[in-house]
Amino acid sequence: MKRTPLIPLALLLLVAAVFLAVPAMSQQDMTTVPTEGFKQTTRLPAVFAHDAHNEKAALADCSACHHGEKDGKRDNSADTSGIPCSDCHSAQAKPGKTPLMRAFHRQCMGCHMDKQKGPVTCGDCHEPAPKK
Repeated sequence: MKRTPLIPLALLLLVAAVFLAVPAMSQQDMTTVPTEGFKQTTRLPAVFAHDAHNEKAALADCSACHHGEKDGKRDNSADTSGIPCSDCHSAQAKPGKTPLMRAFHRQCMGCHMDKQKGPVTCGDCHEPAPKK
């Protein structure tokens, strides 16, 4: 009886596909902090694994990051998930409003500094933008 090399080859291809699919699937959770509110940037957007970050930081309440506003003040009882930050925070400073870049930095770095965990320097979150 002659063995065909197709079965071992098919198994080898299946194993290779699984090993290649795992890193690709891990990228599905990656979140890029949105930059559409800025006219130009000097660094690439911050990238982080949203669900893994929240799990590690024990953040169950979305409004911890996706907060609302009431009477001109931050309101953590409102969940603004899915609403672009730039809808409320403009890239240009406006009286009584936190500018977009400061809002991002206060949100992320402020929490990291309070917890004394996580990145707090520019290069820890952002790669420099490619030169044109």
